Amino acid sequence: MNSSAGAPVVITGMGVVTPAGCRLDEFWSVLRAGRSTAAELTGLDLDRHKVRIGCRVAGFDEVGLLGAKEARRLDPFARYGVTAALAAYKDAGEPKPDRSRAAIVIGNAVGGRRTSDDETRNYYEGGPSKVNPLMPLINMPNAAAAALSMKLGWQGPALTIASTCASGADSIGYARMLLQSGQVDVVLAGGCESIMTEVTLAAFGNLNAVTTSRNDTPKIASRPFDKDRDGFVMGEGAGFVVLERADDARARGGRQYAQVAGYASTSDAFHLSMPAEDGAGAVAAMTNAIASAGLSAADIVHVNAHGTSTPHNDRAEAVALHKVFGPDGPPVTSTKGVIGHLIGAAGSVELVATVMAMRESVVPPTANHEQLEPGLQIDVVHGAPRKVASGAALSNSFGFGGHNACLVVTPV
Repeated sequence: MNSSAGAPVVITGMGVVTPAGCRLDEFWSVLRAGRSTAAELTGLDLDRHKVRIGCRVAGFDEVGLLGAKEARRLDPFARYGVTAALAAYKDAGEPKPDRSRAAIVIGNAVGGRRTSDDETRNYYEGGPSKVNPLMPLINMPNAAAAALSMKLGWQGPALTIASTCASGADSIGYARMLLQSGQVDVVLAGGCESIMTEVTLAAFGNLNAVTTSRNDTPKIASRPFDKDRDGFVMGEGAGFVVLERADDARARGGRQYAQVAGYASTSDAFHLSMPAEDGAGAVAAMTNAIASAGLSAADIVHVNAHGTSTPHNDRAEAVALHKVFGPDGPPVTSTKGVIGHLIGAAGSVELVATVMAMRESVVPPTANHEQLEPGLQIDVVHGAPRKVASGAALSNSFGFGGHNACLVVTPV
């Protein structure tokens, strides 16, 4: 039997690139304040669009930890991802594992949308000769994983997971399994996304997935679980963690933020864009993640919900939460009221938020949530942060296509 099987896996470093900032302290400060980052999207041709608002990354150094030449050869999604990953690596004390036993697992839903749109425009305006020959390499979804592996010289698995809005969470869950299988000793895992282009915004507007009624009041547009919600606000960014087995982290004197104690992934097998109304897939994912952590529902102190601010998704998640936790369930929050929906990066950024909340025993408020939709039976934190007891927390990520990924973290 592999001696690593079932070994505790801990987070030893974290890094973010978000609309709420690119440092852990400023990210957490904005979340605690419940301050929305949504604003009018300038620099894009959106005059004819249904939606003209979003949550853009703030405080990002375009060159940052990459260098100017590397930055030019990466789409924004990969620049965000590599920068957040390197920040997590630095935060972990820059561990130096055997390179063949160091892995990278990145969640991404779309790839280089900005590059794809720009080069398509170049083609139609200037012809074939005007298309960047590096386009296929820049916009491939695995570009971030490839760039990061080359930057660090890590020669273990360098994988990209695409499960839409569950991608970031699935990347961390899969990384945990790699460590527990004994295949690797250190993993950089997370998600990255940047898809706020004219074409993508038009598509999501036509899909009626994003809010189109609050272009003039962006700060109150994203309203998870609120009775007046009508769609999500698009966000962008990246979130990464360094994962190690607890014994290895302890041996090298590494910081331990939290244990990734449980993970589960399920599929609704129901619809491409709509969740099953009974929340069956989400119920199974939450139940299995909690069980894999060796816990019961009563042990969960707070839930970082998927909470997109879309009518159907929030309703289905609330139904699922009630089925798992009953009428007296734990406090629930959603970061999407503050930073919008980061799609493939949502799950990993939200896990960082969950860990920070757990370490301070404070659940940040759900921005813009004023009144729960009648009939929903969950306890949504809103208005102000809420103090909670120290204990396990659950982070939910549910994606287009019916993908459900849940992570459980516990104090160390």
